[in-house]
This record gives sequence, C-alpha cells and structure tokens, in this order.
Amino acid sequence: MFKKLRAVVMLSVGVLFLPQPALAEENYSDHAQAKAFVEKMVSEHNFDRGYVQQLMAEATRKQTILDAIARPAEKTKTWAEYRKIFVNELRISQGREFMQQYAEPLARAERDFGVPANIISAIIGVETRYGRHKGNYRVIDALTTLGFDYPPRSKFFSSELEQYLLLTREQGFNAAELKGSYAGAMGYGQFISSSYRHYAIDYDGDGIADIVNNPVDAIGSVANYFKSHGWLPGEVITVKARVSKGFDAKVANQNLKPTLTVAALQDKGYQPVTPVAAEQVATAMILEGESGEEYWLGLQNFYVITRYNHSALYAMAVYQFSEQLVAN
Repeated sequence: MFKKLRAVVMLSVGVLFLPQPALAEENYSDHAQAKAFVEKMVSEHNFDRGYVQQLMAEATRKQTILDAIARPAEKTKTWAEYRKIFVNELRISQGREFMQQYAEPLARAERDFGVPANIISAIIGVETRYGRHKGNYRVIDALTTLGFDYPPRSKFFSSELEQYLLLTREQGFNAAELKGSYAGAMGYGQFISSSYRHYAIDYDGDGIADIVNNPVDAIGSVANYFKSHGWLPGEVITVKARVSKGFDAKVANQNLKPTLTVAALQDKGYQPVTPVAAEQVATAMILEGESGEEYWLGLQNFYVITRYNHSALYAMAVYQFSEQLVAN
C-alpha cells in the first residue's frame, strides 16, 4: 500500500519525548546550558557578558511551547481538511488586497528573482494572513525554552538562539522584544533566525532588512529565499495526473525531492493531464481530496516550495492558493 499523505497540524518532532509536568515559569539565569551559552557568545562572538546574562535572566521557560512542539502526531488532517484552512474566500480576498496594495514591489521581485508575484503573496498569506498573525511568543522565550529544555532538538534551537542574537545585533533589534511563533519564526514570512540572516534582504532601501514590520522587505526576502533554493522561472510547479489500471502506488508519497523522470512515472502508470517534458524529474503524490484520491506530479518548483516548509500538503496549499489569487 502507498503511504497516505497527511498533514501534521502542529510540529510533532518530539513524538518520543514526553514533556515534564507543568512547572512554574522560570528564567534561565542559573541554567547550566544557559551559562555555557553565555560563555560561547562572549568568546566566539564578542558579546558583552552582562548583556547576554541579562537576556538569560529575562528569558522565561514556557510550558505551553513545550506542549505545542511535543503534540502527538495523531493530530493530523487529510488534504481535503488541510486545504480548507488556506484556500478559502477570506484568505483569497486578503491576498488580492495585498497584491493590489504592493503591486510595485511584487512586480519588481518577480523581475529580480524570477518568482511569480502570486507565489510570493501566497507564502505570506499562508504563513501569517499578510501579517495579521505573526506569533505572540517572545522569540527569546521560544528559543531558550526549546534550546535548553527540549532535548530532542536542543542542538538545533540552541544554534537558532545563537543566530538570533547575531541577527538582533546586526539589525539593531531589541532581542528581548521581538515576537514570533512558538518555534521562534518571525515576521510576515515566518523566517527562523538562521534563514533571516541568510535570506532576508533590505528591499525598500532603508538600510534595514526588516521582515518583522516591513512587508516590502518580506516580499523581497521570500523571493530571494526561493531563488536561492533553486526556483526555475517560468517552469511548471505541479500537474494533475491520471493513473492507469495496475499503476505502481508504491512510488507515491515517498520523497519530496523529485527523483524519477516524468517518462519513468508514465511507465509506472502516472500520465500527466497537461504536457510536461518527459526528461524532467518529478515526484508522484496521492492525496485524499474531497472527492476521493487525487493524483499529482510535483516538479522542481514544487520541491522548492517544500524547502520553505517540509510538507507536500503545505506546498500544494501554497500552489492552489496562489492560483486562486490570480483567477478570474
């Protein structure tokens, strides 16, 4: 049987990690890992010791963050259920308003980076409803809580905390004030700290790459992220497919990265509904839609969308939402 593709509603990388019983919120002034982190920032990045110590003293352990990231994988949705969250009239209306309001920077980003304006707009709409829901957790609380009190991904989030302090120093932000998601993602496009430092750009010429408050910078930064991850201008993202009797279901939903040519998938029973070059590589998907199973082929640009969020359902939602933004 093929592996059914479902969406985890909340990040569930900690399925095997059982969170500790809720404790009173506490700061990180005396936490052993936090003390080691202070030393690292002083010795490797020349931060003022007192400044980092003060940040650790102000950072608060949040049990709600640990609960969110360790939520069981059973909290899932089918493609039909997942799609309704993002492809709906309210979000489409908000997206069209955004595209009209920021038509100039969107058109400029499309010229500069080769990423369509509706794809850029769809990402920002899916992530934060165009800045309406950017997250209510202080980033310093999210990253210290997960970096020092979430063993399954402590190394990753400690690294993101390091990146966060470097970022706030570079951009002149107040590290104690910025807010984001429970995992520390920030701004209109929900960049984690390392992505912010690598891909966020100043796109309005004011000297600051501010994707937290500046939608123009967010537009340029999302486009830059996509180009940096291999977006192919003008190429197909995904196409529907028909399957023949006896098709090979085992090749579906196996990899986000395309590995088989379209010709090879045709041999396995997947026929693109619209023409696609036989030599292109693609990944086959079977989705549980409203009217039953749907068959799709995702190409390179579909894979690029999954670099933003490692989920085929996420990428499909972005794609279909983007199509609605420019539909007549």
